[in-house]
Amino acid sequence: QVQLVESGGGWVQPGGSLRLSCAATGSFSSIYLMAWYRQAPGKQRELVASCTSGGTTDYAASMEDRFTISRDNRKNTVDLQMDRLKPEDTAVYFCSARPRFNSPARFWGQGTQVTVSS
Repeated sequence: QVQLVESGGGWVQPGGSLRLSCAATGSFSSIYLMAWYRQAPGKQRELVASCTSGGTTDYAASMEDRFTISRDNRKNTVDLQMDRLKPEDTAVYFCSARPRFNSPARFWGQGTQVTVSS
């Protein structure tokens, strides 16, 4: 099992920045893939960014120029730096972990609210 706890969400004005953090604990030796998703009210959950244990990153096309994902394999943490935030970025942001490459098992955090408004 992997337990994930997100932090760093809150309210920010358009154009501002936030940094989200996620810490993983539990019975595992390593985590193959860590990712950030988000879900706005009434909308589908969507991938924001992901990062493998080897450092390979993927971003949603609309995120790559403003968001940056990073992880520390030794500390089992993954961060999401969000810059130039827009009102449409308002959503609950979830941390996700896939421990094994050869297994589809995936674990989710409880989510942290990000609100972008004036």
